Amino acid sequence: SARRTRTTANAAALNQYAPQAAGLVDVSDIYAQRDVYSMEEWAAQYGMQKAPGVEVASEDGVDYSLQATQPISTGQSVVYVPADIVLNSASIQQEFGGSLAQAEAAVVQIDQGTEYRLPLFRLMAKILVEYEKGQESAFYPWLNSLPKQFFNGVSMTKACTSCLPPYAGWLTSNEKINYARFAQALRQGWVPLSQETVSNEEVVKWAYNVAFTRFHEVWQPERAKLIGPMADMLNHAADPNCAIEVDYSGNINVVALREIPAGSALTISYGDPTNPTPLFAQYGFLPQDCTTIFCKAMHLEPQIRGLGYDFAELLFQTE
Repeated sequence: SARRTRTTANAAALNQYAPQAAGLVDVSDIYAQRDVYSMEEWAAQYGMQKAPGVEVASEDGVDYSLQATQPISTGQSVVYVPADIVLNSASIQQEFGGSLAQAEAAVVQIDQGTEYRLPLFRLMAKILVEYEKGQESAFYPWLNSLPKQFFNGVSMTKACTSCLPPYAGWLTSNEKINYARFAQALRQGWVPLSQETVSNEEVVKWAYNVAFTRFHEVWQPERAKLIGPMADMLNHAADPNCAIEVDYSGNINVVALREIPAGSALTISYGDPTNPTPLFAQYGFLPQDCTTIFCKAMHLEPQIRGLGYDFAELLFQTE
């Protein structure tokens, strides 16, 4: 089809910016330097644009963010990422075709409740496929810029999970179960991945965590999860100064919600700022600007539901 031909052409064009060697990203070395600046150069060569004064910043060489070094106006485009370098679950579905459909059927067969999460599964599969190509992958510069260590629920040991408050522990356990089902489906062999890759727990969990912690979800023209290199470096704030917009072609545009003074971090919202528990389970941090604490009444779930409440409505305000 014309669309498939275009996808193939895009992949060929992207490859001109990837190193021509076969090394894999070493996800086991959690202290390895993240090559964020090579990723920035790669993305810019393929059409990523940043507003003047928007810079990558890091205090420790581990955690990176985007900062404004000069004032930014309300409504100004802060970062633009073209669709050609956006990982889009809808495009991935078309790219992999029947092999991915078989894997998704395996996911749903394991648990029908996971059907809603298939866009996340597609991102995970795409990341693993590109990882396996090593430095021959068009996306190698992006993969090599990603963190190797995560602190969210999926990454926690059983001992850590057992120490969590009930609501946090429940969410964390659900994510662990979802990851296990995804991994089980991948190991059935439908997605074009080697046995070595799908049996490597460290690599598979890394791919899941990359997808799980960096996606942005859209609902039009169809529901999809997307990851835009560079746009995925915006950190969370309860009162964000930026928002992500996606057009119908899949291009990502980060827009300033208000005047942003020089020296400010550029931020978006990862979720409900009044309910920190899902943020903790998904991303592994508790927002410093959130004034609520965990609900611990999991044993009263039937009564809570009977009163028409949800756990998010039973958080405690601390000020």
